[in-house]
Amino acid sequence: MLAYQHAYHAGNFADVHKHLALYATQLALLRKESSVTYVDTHAGRGRYPLTGKETQKLKEYEQGVLPLWYARQALSNKHPLLETWLMALVRAQDSQAKPSLTHYPGSPWWLADSLRKQDRLSLFELHPGEHDHLEAQSWPSNVRHIHADGLAGLRRLLPATTPRLCVLIDPSYERKEDYTEVAETLAYVARKARHAQVMIWYPLLPAGRHQTLLERARDAGLRKLWRSEVRLHSPGASHGMYGSGMLFFNPPWGLDEVMNNVFTDVVGLWGQEATHRGDWWVGE
Repeated sequence: MLAYQHAYHAGNFADVHKHLALYATQLALLRKESSVTYVDTHAGRGRYPLTGKETQKLKEYEQGVLPLWYARQALSNKHPLLETWLMALVRAQDSQAKPSLTHYPGSPWWLADSLRKQDRLSLFELHPGEHDHLEAQSWPSNVRHIHADGLAGLRRLLPATTPRLCVLIDPSYERKEDYTEVAETLAYVARKARHAQVMIWYPLLPAGRHQTLLERARDAGLRKLWRSEVRLHSPGASHGMYGSGMLFFNPPWGLDEVMNNVFTDVVGLWGQEATHRGDWWVGE
């Protein structure tokens, strides 16, 4: 299915959750000089104008990134991760002298922003229109954008040619089969590159299909699985997405503490019912 376009949801609370986790993982990887292969299996457009007709239809960014933008000074004083992430967000805007929030950067932008000369980044996008948007943007020479299925493309890239591998898997989950296919892909990556660091985003919906992904990853015998879940409200309060989840395979040391500390303050901007939980789904 190729109906999904992330522009309708750009900058929502799930994007903030996902990209703060992604940025924290990147900062941890940058502590070492050895090169990294990054793979984004469902890249999207890379950068989204918040004035675009798709984004303006739902305006989900108003309850997502916008509260952080307004509170960026206070948040920057509390957490080093939020300080560097918000500084990067400023760089993603059209004007940095007197910045206003005109754009929200997708995962390709966040990955490319910290890319070093020795690193490699492969961006997969299957939707032809979304790939056209991605291709039209300017990228460093060590970034490839590929019009292809990202899960299959990831398998073809293994084993990576660099000492380290970092993967973001972020499908739309339009099909219930996506949950199973993502779990199978994670198990495949773990067999081929057991030290890879993999991040998987999943939606929290009343149907609870994300449990299929979590249980299949556990039943595959994988270890070092840490999860982070943001919930805006209880599942029964709405028919739509009530929360956002991230599953980490081989998370960098200290990520759990950083995420738990950061989201203690961030969820407070998203309403009285908003909560964050981080725990080990499967330990060592």
